[in-house]
Amino acid sequence: GNWKMNLGIKDSVELAEKISRGSAPFRTVDVALAPTLLALSQVSSALQDSGVHIASQNHHPFDAGAFTGAVSASMLKEAGCAYAIVGHSERRTLFGETLMDVHNKVQSAFNAGLLPILCIGETLEQREQGQAKSVVQEQLLSAIEGLSAAQVAAITIAYEPVWAIGTGKTATPAEAQTMHAFIRSLLHVRYPSFVSDDVRIQYGGSVKPQNAKELLSQPDIDGALVGGASLTATAFIGILTAITQG
Repeated sequence: GNWKMNLGIKDSVELAEKISRGSAPFRTVDVALAPTLLALSQVSSALQDSGVHIASQNHHPFDAGAFTGAVSASMLKEAGCAYAIVGHSERRTLFGETLMDVHNKVQSAFNAGLLPILCIGETLEQREQGQAKSVVQEQLLSAIEGLSAAQVAAITIAYEPVWAIGTGKTATPAEAQTMHAFIRSLLHVRYPSFVSDDVRIQYGGSVKPQNAKELLSQPDIDGALVGGASLTATAFIGILTAITQG
């Protein structure tokens, strides 16, 4: 659940506790929440020993230095994070993150002991121009360059068609499956077979309880990176229900 720039500290803790209680029957599914930086430590404390993990939304690639307003991966690890969202389309488009920025953040996350959740995906214009696969391939391979096979296998890849994020539009299950299978095939030809077998590839892009089951029943879709629907416990638990029935 990526909460983006929503909810203050009090509301974040309350929602996290509701999700923790509601997700208790679904502990076979890995659940992680990404609150705002301001609420991250408090949410982590509230969820201690609950089985729900904490993720950061962003971090600086350097571990320390004169970078006013920035936070490093090691600081986030100390605050309770297990995962680090890297390369979300909003970071790329609104904040100008480059392929090299994303690559460096993946590396720094691993260096700090965080597991990256690597976001990749094409815009509507790129899809309409037939560039979707080439864009996704470039984003993926540039981000994981230099990593060991074991590190690549430990990454969670989140395929997010940019045109489906926050728009209410969703890739059809067939469209999503085709891209997920393509991503897995890229890893299969470059790494030992355990990498493509073990890596988790999530779908993100207006995932809701109403469409989650059909999406997550596809053979190469291993989970969901949820935005708006993660801001209410009922909707988020509904998606978890769909995952277990997929």
